[in-house]
Amino acid sequence: MLVAAALAAGIAVAALAQPAAEKYPRQPIRMVVTFPPGGSSDAVVRMLLPRLNESLGQPVIVDNRPGAGGNIGTSVIAKAPPDGYTMGVVAAGALSANSSLYAQMPFDVQKDLRPVSMLASIPFVLVGNPAVPAKTLQDLIARAKAHPGQLSVAHGGNGTAMHLSIALFSQMAGVKLVEVPYKGSGPAALDAIGGQVNLAMVDLPSALQQIRAGKLTAYAVTTPKRLSQLPEVPTMSEAGVPGYDSTGWFGVVAPAATPTGAVARMNLALTEALSDPVVQANIRNLGVEPTPGSPEELASFITSETAKWAKVIKQSNIKID
Repeated sequence: MLVAAALAAGIAVAALAQPAAEKYPRQPIRMVVTFPPGGSSDAVVRMLLPRLNESLGQPVIVDNRPGAGGNIGTSVIAKAPPDGYTMGVVAAGALSANSSLYAQMPFDVQKDLRPVSMLASIPFVLVGNPAVPAKTLQDLIARAKAHPGQLSVAHGGNGTAMHLSIALFSQMAGVKLVEVPYKGSGPAALDAIGGQVNLAMVDLPSALQQIRAGKLTAYAVTTPKRLSQLPEVPTMSEAGVPGYDSTGWFGVVAPAATPTGAVARMNLALTEALSDPVVQANIRNLGVEPTPGSPEELASFITSETAKWAKVIKQSNIKID
């Protein structure tokens, strides 16, 4: 989803061609982050701030608004004045899955939000306690089929991307696992290490060091391609579940009526920051992949992801009160 040079040039022309009276930005920009401080999305945004502030000539101020799977912060963005001075970082759940998970939503993604740019993707990895007899994903699937409902798998919480990744795996592999929700990926990984659960579907930052130390068995990564951080670990497709693809991601959105010039200018600033080699290295050290893109690419991706997860959620009968 990397932006082509021609696209970046086009965005630059659109942003710089504004009349002087409409020059943007003229004041600080509030960037609502829909998760608490310290998480992956928050860390990535804060890494970008020095470059964004320099590029835009105005400070970008982070405003953390966590809760309800991202719905609280996303609602703040959707209801903000559409003047270009409130935007926000929103993850996959609020942009593509929550509309199928929650009976009522405080916003409509298609009507109330305007895509600005993709930011980054977060790979997941299926791990297990080393005491689990299965050493490969095919062994694990065979064991799960032979003993349905006996293997437990932790994930980062009901309705999270990790929960949906387990649901997709169970559907595609034809297995029945005992799902155990946790408040975050870190606690799920720790209990897999401790043996309180057999398996865990967690994000890469929560498990990378434990995998390298031999405290967790890595069965497969959820991405279409192998990860540079774990080149020896196969993808789900390679390891026995052809066509499997599930990745966490987050992007920047704005209120629906935000001016095109403001969207183009922010997209250009984000693209430049995410293309900086030092910034890229710092983000990858978190276990996160920088993935800038155009507003149109993000809009298309939201549409395809929404349809994909709606089917998984319906088939697994997953609901959030």
